[in-house]
Amino acid sequence: MLPDNWCVMTNDQIGISMRIGATVFFTLMVLCVKLTSGTIPLGQVVFFRSVIALIPLVLFLRLTDDFPGGLSTKRPFGHVTRCLFGAAAMFASFATIRYLPIAEATIIGYVTPIFTMILARIVLAEQVTATRWIGVALGFSGILTLVLPDLTGTKANEEYLIGVSLGFITAMLTSVAMIQVRSLTKTENAGAIAFYFAFTCAVLGAATFPLGWSAPSMEEYALLVGAGFAGGIAHILMTLGYKYSEASKLAPFEYLSLVFAVLADLMIFDIVPASNFYVAAAFIFTSVSFVALKDRRKPKPAQT
Repeated sequence: MLPDNWCVMTNDQIGISMRIGATVFFTLMVLCVKLTSGTIPLGQVVFFRSVIALIPLVLFLRLTDDFPGGLSTKRPFGHVTRCLFGAAAMFASFATIRYLPIAEATIIGYVTPIFTMILARIVLAEQVTATRWIGVALGFSGILTLVLPDLTGTKANEEYLIGVSLGFITAMLTSVAMIQVRSLTKTENAGAIAFYFAFTCAVLGAATFPLGWSAPSMEEYALLVGAGFAGGIAHILMTLGYKYSEASKLAPFEYLSLVFAVLADLMIFDIVPASNFYVAAAFIFTSVSFVALKDRRKPKPAQT
């Protein structure tokens, strides 16, 4: 007979499970967006992804008693800044995966913590160790390893150059948004930050309607709705993950996003990464590890 506590999980195990689940749903979201590329306008994709994501998000906030009371804010202009940069990052991100395989767009996204670290030093005056600067150097070395072989100046690589440029723009915009989030979390409810971001993206996406939206097929509607639900669920799971476990313990599981991205490219689009991709991945994994190292080193309590 099994003991009564055979299925009990520790907080860390719950947190890790939630983080892995979030990674799976983020990959599904990106895959849905990728499959609409070339047929659905970018603003229309952003609208559906954001407005549909509000459904699971609001349900989650209701279950946690954070809706509507948790939406009150003391810093409305802070939310505006965060939302505008975050929305710009979403537009740039969805544009990136129209030009690049999912795996390559994902790996370029790994430089976001590096840009965030640099901005944290400039904007928030956070201390940056020599180890983290080494991480910066390794990260950029990885990106150069990834993109230089494909940027030979031939016309066949123009779209790749656009995709890489958009990837860097996405990483920079995301890093600015993350700095704003760090600042907002000191006084604001996490649910409010997520809600206002999704709402703003939905409004900005809707604003592109006069530019011309397409009439999606049933399959395309399913992909748009799927992107919204997957994005909303991923955000909830990620939030729960950080509730149950420390960020430093969850950081290594972010690497799974690259594994899932490679599998999606291989299984859906029959894309096999070139050898330089794996070398770049090794550089960037090392750089992210350096950036996360400080978070893992916690000061010991003073002896009394």
